[in-house]
Amino acid sequence: MFTFSLFALSLYTFLMPHYFTLQEANETLKEIRPLMEEVQRIRRKILQNQPEAWPAMERSAGNGGNRALSNMVQDFEKFDALIHRIQELAVLIKDINLGLLDFPALKDGREVYLCWQYGEGEIAFWHEVEAGFAGRQPIESF
Repeated sequence: MFTFSLFALSLYTFLMPHYFTLQEANETLKEIRPLMEEVQRIRRKILQNQPEAWPAMERSAGNGGNRALSNMVQDFEKFDALIHRIQELAVLIKDINLGLLDFPALKDGREVYLCWQYGEGEIAFWHEVEAGFAGRQPIESF
């Protein structure tokens, strides 16, 4: 009975969203940059090998596998682990191809996003939740 109560509590307990200050977001970027570098490296490798992937999958069906596919599976597993690690930091991945990340923040009591794109330095933009990337504004107006 006691275990059931704990289980029931966990079913209905929701985590509060984490809101970043600009300083916290920039500090978190120090951890994210190497992760995103690896994500982008694996992404490029997968895209580069994409033309070979489908024929290799067709050939390996029923014959026990293929070395190229085994390597690709390892890349996908590493890619997946990196994505999960970034998400564990309470960062929102908006576009993996662009390397676009949003850090939830509060501005005047409402949720907004501090916005960073792979290749940029520190966070230089923010936007309203509904505005998206197209609505990015300079961080000076934050």
